[in-house]
Amino acid sequence: MSVHDAIAWLQATPLSTGIRESDWVFPSIECVHVIAFAVALGAIFVVDLRLVGLASRRRRAEDLTGQLLPLTWGAFVVATIAGLLLFTGKPETYTSNAFFLSKLVLLALAGLNMAAFHLFVQKPLASVPDGGREPATARISGFLSLALWTGVVVCGRWIGFTTLR
Repeated sequence: MSVHDAIAWLQATPLSTGIRESDWVFPSIECVHVIAFAVALGAIFVVDLRLVGLASRRRRAEDLTGQLLPLTWGAFVVATIAGLLLFTGKPETYTSNAFFLSKLVLLALAGLNMAAFHLFVQKPLASVPDGGREPATARISGFLSLALWTGVVVCGRWIGFTTLR
C-alpha cells in the first residue's frame, strides 16, 4: 500500500468523515489543539527565554526546566492527540499543504533540538550558580528552540488560511 493509498483509505474511514462533516466536531478538536499547544509552547518559551537570559534570571534554569517539564509534556500530548484527530478529518487536504508539511519538518527539528538539549546541554546547567550565565550551548539551544517553535506557530496558523473547509 502506497502512502497515497493509505491517505485515501484514512480519508474514507467513518472517523474521518465524522470529523470532517460535523459542524462542531472539527472546531471543538481544533480548540483543544490550540489551547493545549499554547500551554505547551508557553512553558517551552519560559524555559527558552531563561536559557537565553531574557527572563526569570533569579531562577536557576535547571530548576525551571524541571518544574515545567511535566506541564509541557502533558499539554504536548493533548495537542498531539488533537492534532492527529484534525489530520484524520482531512488527510488529503493536509498532505498536499506546504504549510502543514513545513510545520511537520519544524516540529521534527524542534524535537531534535529538545532531545539534544536534554541529552547534552541540561546536565551542565546544574553547575551554573544562581543568577549565572548559561553555557553557550544552552543559549544556542534556547534561541534555536524559540525560532523553531515560532515557525511551527506561523506555519500552523497559515494552514487554516490555505485550506478549504
